[in-house]
Parts: sequence; structure tokens; C-alpha cells
Amino acid sequence: MSVVKINVLTVPAEQRETLEKRFASRAHAVEGSDGFEWFELLRPVEGTDTYLVYTRWRDEESFQAWMEGPMKSAHQGGATEGERPKPAASGSTLWSFEVVQQAGPKG
Repeated sequence: MSVVKINVLTVPAEQRETLEKRFASRAHAVEGSDGFEWFELLRPVEGTDTYLVYTRWRDEESFQAWMEGPMKSAHQGGATEGERPKPAASGSTLWSFEVVQQAGPKG
């Protein structure tokens, strides 16, 4: 059964461009991970400063393997603590879901 992970990021207006550029610079970093099924970065349209980072995985084990390997490496970027850029998000919460039903377009 697939699992969905949604990282809920609070991003101040002045950091939006920075956040989007950082995701763009890491484009395709997750796609080769075993068990990866889907990614979307969702920008808020109005009334909130919350971005959603949607990923879908074959199972929880695949997600955890990515978190402990490629994701950790991507976020460290080989930099020491003093060299890391300031986070673009001021807060983060991870939501977890199991896919129990799904549908696609007909035809």
C-alpha cells in the first residue's frame, strides 16, 4: 500500500523565491530513489504562507531509506554547520497518510 508524506512548510513571503529556487536546484534528486512514486511542490495561492511538499512512496520503508540516505545528503550538501544557508521555511510539520482509494481520469 502506498504512503503519502506531506511536508507542511511555513514560508514568509520574502523567502518564497528562495524556497522555490532551492527545490528547483535539487530537481530530480528524489526521482531515482527506490520506492519513489510522485513529487509535487505546492505554492499557496492566497490566505496562507504554507507550502506543501507532496511525495508518494511505495511503502514506509522506502520513504525511511530515502530520509536516511539521499535526503540527508541533499540537505547537508557537503557543507559544514557554519556554511549552511539559512532555512527558507520558518516551520515544518510532516503529515503521513496511507492511500486507501485512488482514481484517475477515465479513458
